[in-house]
Amino acid sequence: MSFEPTWESVRTHRVPGWFDDAKLGVFLHWGLYSVPAWAPQVPDIHTILRDHDPAWLFRNSPYAEWYLNTMQLEGSPTRQHHADTYGAATPYDAFREPFDDASSGADLDALADLCRRTGAGYVVLTTKHHDGFCLWPSSQRHPAKGVYHARRDLVGDLTDAVRAAGLRMGLYYSGGFDWPFNNAVVRGVADMVLAVPRSPEYAAYCNAHLRELIERYEPSVLWNDIACPPGLDLARLFADYYDAVPEGVVNDRWTQTELPDRSAPNAAVMAVGATLQSLWRFVPESWKDLDLQRPRHADFRTPEYTSRSEISDDKWESTRGIGHSFGANRSERPEDILSTTELVRSFVDIVSKNGNLLIGVGPEPGGTIPSWQAEPLLGLGAWLEVNGEAVFGSRPWRRAEGATAQGTPARFTQRDGAVYAVLLEAAPTRRVELRGIDATGVEDVHVLGVDEGVAWEVVDGTLSVTLPDRLPVTPALTLRLSPSEAVRPLAG
Repeated sequence: MSFEPTWESVRTHRVPGWFDDAKLGVFLHWGLYSVPAWAPQVPDIHTILRDHDPAWLFRNSPYAEWYLNTMQLEGSPTRQHHADTYGAATPYDAFREPFDDASSGADLDALADLCRRTGAGYVVLTTKHHDGFCLWPSSQRHPAKGVYHARRDLVGDLTDAVRAAGLRMGLYYSGGFDWPFNNAVVRGVADMVLAVPRSPEYAAYCNAHLRELIERYEPSVLWNDIACPPGLDLARLFADYYDAVPEGVVNDRWTQTELPDRSAPNAAVMAVGATLQSLWRFVPESWKDLDLQRPRHADFRTPEYTSRSEISDDKWESTRGIGHSFGANRSERPEDILSTTELVRSFVDIVSKNGNLLIGVGPEPGGTIPSWQAEPLLGLGAWLEVNGEAVFGSRPWRRAEGATAQGTPARFTQRDGAVYAVLLEAAPTRRVELRGIDATGVEDVHVLGVDEGVAWEVVDGTLSVTLPDRLPVTPALTLRLSPSEAVRPLAG
């Protein structure tokens, strides 16, 4: 199918089956910020937004990939860390040489293989983050930095490695921020709008970058962040992308703010931002969930560090880091990092509600994933080797959540004529009764990963399962019920 450069045409694009089936992606934040790999040890971003205002968040950002911005803020822990570790006068670009030296020898086949062992169906790499540094040899000269890209074509080499490992490759691009382009520093709410360069020069710069990425690497996911300059013809870009990559998908972070680059509108934005800042404690919680994008077109939504309470009709992708940061943060404690159990349970919850999980990890400059990030991912992969049939290629069932009579929470999926009930906690007793469903007519019950059969019965529609004496130690136990048409949700 060929697309026209109009919104009417690109909106006819449908989410391809591979993206709906994959369920899991690995999000690699890799760049100059990987050298310091530091942010303050603070709570996750949602806890911060509940307990503090945005100005506090930016001064104390848990995101290590925001190092350039945070090191410029008076009173920030990152600024102090930078002064103590590297010297206050040391510029951010001092990280360029050590990054290039280390990444030039990175074993990208090993990195791709680790992503494969997590069970992921796709990888997304940060080709340019907010600091403006590119991981591919772009022909575009940065107006403030000149030639500003990695020595090695990390995008191309990793794309080859990921595809050789049997995974799809996606590319992240920061269209909303390029801090050196307009010498922007984000201190508060208003800066989130004003820091987006709105000049025709920046629109042309972004357009050239995005077209290089599409033409050279044909990414299966085109993942933009923050926003997009108003002068960029997005309908044409999407049409050309879909024609080049028919099974490609775009996310929702392409919002274009039509704000003239003049002092009066800027002053108005600052005034609104100051008011919102002062009244932050009264702002509804729903405004603080980082799920506010309303683009003119998207294949999927990308809420950050959050999930959904119900099944979504539209495809979505929850994204978060393995800890409180996407990039590697050396200051995080073990308790800040998701355990395998927490990761599995969160993942299953997301899948049951029609979502994918894009889990963020930060390679070291040499391309290796720190062990404290890799271990939970590999634990998830081990769980999926046993329970993957309840996840990969599945679709939401008629309800997402349930529980046993003993209080164990459950999540439901369906696939190939079976309903799967994933128990998110260890059952307190061997006898498990599933509440919230009518299992009249069920013909078979099987525990994934358990060779021996299980005793079960249905009494007045309630399924009662007697689990074997010996069960695998697992973050979540999966029951397969078939046929699927025999399982019906109960009201309530």
